[in-house]
Amino acid sequence: MRWPSRGRRRYRRPMILSHDTTGSGPAVLLLHAGVADSRMWEPQVAALARTHRVIRCDLRGYGATPLTDEPYDDAGDVRALLDTLGESRVAIVGASFGGNVALQVASAWPDSVSHLVLVNAAFELPATRSLQRFVRREDALLEAGDVEGATELNVATWVGPEADDEARALVRTMQRHAFEVQLGAGDDVRQNPGPEIDLDAVTARTLIVSGGQDLDHFRAVAGHLAGHLPGAKHVQLGWAGHLPSLERPDEVTELVTDFLAEQAA
Repeated sequence: MRWPSRGRRRYRRPMILSHDTTGSGPAVLLLHAGVADSRMWEPQVAALARTHRVIRCDLRGYGATPLTDEPYDDAGDVRALLDTLGESRVAIVGASFGGNVALQVASAWPDSVSHLVLVNAAFELPATRSLQRFVRREDALLEAGDVEGATELNVATWVGPEADDEARALVRTMQRHAFEVQLGAGDDVRQNPGPEIDLDAVTARTLIVSGGQDLDHFRAVAGHLAGHLPGAKHVQLGWAGHLPSLERPDEVTELVTDFLAEQAA
């Protein structure tokens, strides 16, 4: 699992992220969680593509996007991708770490983001004890060279009880690959802090989705965001863990498509 960086420094050297597009209409960008890559959104793509141009990308160190030793930040990479695709205004759906990147983009370039859907988004609140325990366990396993153990810890922690075996296997594959890429890149990679998130600067219409079975830290983040993003709608899914789009994909797809259709009306 990857966590957001702190600070104010803007990007210098963006990379054109590995991505795919499908459909036509207003653009919607899907940003994956830190335990996943763009494949996590496969269950949502077809439905969204009926009314939108759907853009999926792999952030650096995930999926098909490599890590290099040049300084970078994820929000800068996302902005460069949208510029390359000719999209000046998009809706963004971001899960966990991808939700944090979405907030960075929406805060730094508010005129470029029409809608936000934040699914168990990461944000810089003090870590709860349960999150601290997870981080300590993951760090210990990786320091011991036990990538398989760290992968299984992530699957057990972040995949909720409603997920089927196929979803668990996909998360296992995505997380193991991310570990291999990120650990293989060595210590010279520098992820610069992205734009500081100013919630008051966000003008996008926002849907916040949280999981009742997720760690308490992310439920606290959802409550904080709902209280500080004007007009935000907060939906808590009692059955959901950290990755509801893979746990009950049809239900999450309907939630997202209904929100985008309602706000476009």
